[in-house]
Amino acid sequence: MADTEKITVNMNVVDLGKIDLLVEQGFYSNRTDLIKSAIRNQLTSHAGIVDEIVVNKAILLGVLKYSKKDLEKLLKANEKMDIKLLGMLILEDDIDEELAIKTIESIKILGVFKAKSQLKKILKSKIK
Repeated sequence: MADTEKITVNMNVVDLGKIDLLVEQGFYSNRTDLIKSAIRNQLTSHAGIVDEIVVNKAILLGVLKYSKKDLEKLLKANEKMDIKLLGMLILEDDIDEELAIKTIESIKILGVFKAKSQLKKILKSKIK
């Protein structure tokens, strides 16, 4: 399973109190359990829309991981990538900036982008 990411949610005190009440009454084991459940329920209720958009816009789902070797193959074939991803994109630490610029045309990521900070900075203009 892919790594999880921490998010922060600001709530008004009344809603937070309602969450605590449901936890206290045993409906959920803790605040996080309720919040995760609510998010899953919303994602499930919108699953058809998400699936339709993913298909229509040709977006990949999951985790993509590229190494220097992967990008060198693209360079040798004189190809460039247009990356559209819902999930996580990982550019390994062995990828240098010049190689990335020569092989990545554009990046659209809905989720998490992991790469060296310098590489992210160089690719910023390619991120949509």
